[in-house]
Amino acid sequence: MDADTCLIGGCTEPLYAPAGTQSLCKEHFLQFVVWRRKKGGLGMFKKYCALNMEERDVIVEEWAKTTFSKSAS
Repeated sequence: MDADTCLIGGCTEPLYAPAGTQSLCKEHFLQFVVWRRKKGGLGMFKKYCALNMEERDVIVEEWAKTTFSKSAS
């Protein structure tokens, strides 16, 4: 686990919370939580809580792709 930088490239904010096996700053973590909620509501929260870290990585990667595509636009 890289404990030095946010998963989102170029982000220099301090780390706040894990997202899968990597970490996010507070702003990106809150964006991730909002995205997760919009994607599946309470059911997505329950599903995410039951996943192991490697399974969470898949969901985080899906979210990161949407984040990168928005910042590239």
